[in-house]
Amino acid sequence: CNGLPSSLKPRAPAMTGSPNRPKNREPVLILGGGLIGLAIAHQLARRGRCVQVLSRRRSEAAGFVAAGMLAPHAEGLSGNLLALAQTSLERIPAWVAQIEADSALACGLRPCGIVVPFRSSAERDAYPTAAWGEPLGRAALEREIAGIGPSWRAGLLFSQDGQIDNRRQLMRALERACVALGVGFQEGAEVLAIECGGGGALAAIRLRTAAGEQQRLPCAEAVLACGAWSAQLLPQLPVFPLKGQMLSLQAPRQALKRVIFGPGTYLVPRADGLLVVGATSEPEAGFSEGLTPAGQRQLQEGLEALLPEAAGWPPMERWWGFRPCTPDQGPLLGESGIRGLWLATGHHRNGVLLAAITAELVAGEICGSAKAEDRALLEPWGWGRFQS
Repeated sequence: CNGLPSSLKPRAPAMTGSPNRPKNREPVLILGGGLIGLAIAHQLARRGRCVQVLSRRRSEAAGFVAAGMLAPHAEGLSGNLLALAQTSLERIPAWVAQIEADSALACGLRPCGIVVPFRSSAERDAYPTAAWGEPLGRAALEREIAGIGPSWRAGLLFSQDGQIDNRRQLMRALERACVALGVGFQEGAEVLAIECGGGGALAAIRLRTAAGEQQRLPCAEAVLACGAWSAQLLPQLPVFPLKGQMLSLQAPRQALKRVIFGPGTYLVPRADGLLVVGATSEPEAGFSEGLTPAGQRQLQEGLEALLPEAAGWPPMERWWGFRPCTPDQGPLLGESGIRGLWLATGHHRNGVLLAAITAELVAGEICGSAKAEDRALLEPWGWGRFQS
């Protein structure tokens, strides 16, 4: 079926031990080889499931282009999204330890803290997550961020927030961990359609291989983790691309110890001195590829306002990517209206932060091992919330 049948409504999660649940030897297909897809594949493989990842081009995935901030408080999240993100932040160290043990590679996790600067103390105190941060005046702000721009008069330090080197370390470690656990990969495989069988159940995936051959893969369970491209397979899903441009500079080592999360621009210092600068938000761009002068100028102006001396540091790389967004900026997780098809998409700008909890929740549902508290976390993020 090209899209969700209009007659189907979101179903209650299948109970553990359901007679309709496929046996463990039957493979779960992961549609999308980005961070979310790999994280779910890894968790399923750890639970003894056979898994195959279908990926058109992993380099285009949002996990490769994000800055890797772990910032539920610095982002100013609220409500159910804050609760989901805080739980993920708590579980990330154990999740990373699993990946590092399975891959024998470091993931680049750094609990370095994040500073959010403000132009006034009143602006600082009105921030949605101010209660979770340490308030800073101008003098304290300068102690945390030497050389911060003169227009910033106050700040919040969220010492519990941090970062992970998703581009250079986490993605590579996840790939190796999946391979070590027997996960299969088809790179260059473009998923063309999702087929339904009788009773609205998933029947097969149609794809085009890297060699251009069209194939039909029968399957009973799959996870849609195609990021910004998810609605191309299920048009009823309210997922759309939000383009972002970024750049990196080579800073002196230890020049910046905290992440700076400014309005419209953030600076993320890696351990080796690389400074990631992001990111534009371009909803009008659609899937238009490439850098633009306006986008790069916006990043440069934001950099100069936050940390003027950084404007003189040598540039290293410039890139762009597409965030998968929904109207309420929350993810789409759990069962779809097609029995056997699970959703893990729409993470907006919080995909790296939410990868740990997404993988655990979705894998737990598929395997029938989800705890009650995890199901409560999952409940607000079904696609049915967008249906009138």
